[in-house]
Amino acid sequence: MAGKQKDISPKTHFRGYAIPGDPVPGSEETSGLEIGEGETLDVLCGHLRIFQLKNGHRYSTDDILTAWYGTSWCPAARTILDLGSGIGTVAMVAAWRTPGSRVVTVEAQEESIRLARKSVRWNGFENRFEIREGDLRDPAVLDPGEKFDLVLGSPPYFPLGTGVVGDHPQKIACRFEVRGTIDDYCETAAAHLQNGGVFSCVFPVNPDEQAARVVAAAAKSDLVIVRQRPVILRGGEPPLLGLFLMIRRCDLPESMHEKTWNEPPLVIRAEDGSIHPEYAAVKLSFGFPP
Repeated sequence: MAGKQKDISPKTHFRGYAIPGDPVPGSEETSGLEIGEGETLDVLCGHLRIFQLKNGHRYSTDDILTAWYGTSWCPAARTILDLGSGIGTVAMVAAWRTPGSRVVTVEAQEESIRLARKSVRWNGFENRFEIREGDLRDPAVLDPGEKFDLVLGSPPYFPLGTGVVGDHPQKIACRFEVRGTIDDYCETAAAHLQNGGVFSCVFPVNPDEQAARVVAAAAKSDLVIVRQRPVILRGGEPPLLGLFLMIRRCDLPESMHEKTWNEPPLVIRAEDGSIHPEYAAVKLSFGFPP
């Protein structure tokens, strides 16, 4: 008697949440990809999945919010560049939110690139993605003539030697400035923005010295922070992170060269630890259960 076949049909709901978007081609049976030793395959957005290391760098709220913020204010992006792309979190969320866009990613860590390529294949994005291995500061990685509607970046936050570096090389490079600072991200973004294009990034705003670094980096690269939004991880606490949207000074009228729209904070969790109502609604916008 033939054995019972495993049902690999796509799920339409998860705990009462209707999963938006089209199913992806990936499954261990259909894609030929396997979850390797020390890896997990996790929900990202909609039907998308992402390969991660159990003990390495794993995607975070910072990454998701970077993609959400950038695509919210550049919803018609046709070309996207993700700097320091890691395992591909930011790029794939952005691709999901801008159907038809073409995406170039730049990442220096071989292990992260390997995982990103698996995820891209699993999600059926091979025809939309170009994953480049290299240092974003290396002029050979991006041709001077390459321009993008939307540039995204989740830079490392801390200079080396300013904290505990962690127990995994992948984590170290994601947290500490091993290959570039916020200055380098702004400089590279400015050099590759299309006319009227935008650069979206996340960076600490606490302590004040960190927020000042973003302002200085933008000015140094002739970028204007046109809007920013602080992020509070738990109600009652001060903002820890900030989301920033920048446009080249030369692409803006003079009246906007010194203007920044400061948005109210986005609160991730209420004081009792529950998901804040606004963030629950934000999660729906990138295809994640509230």
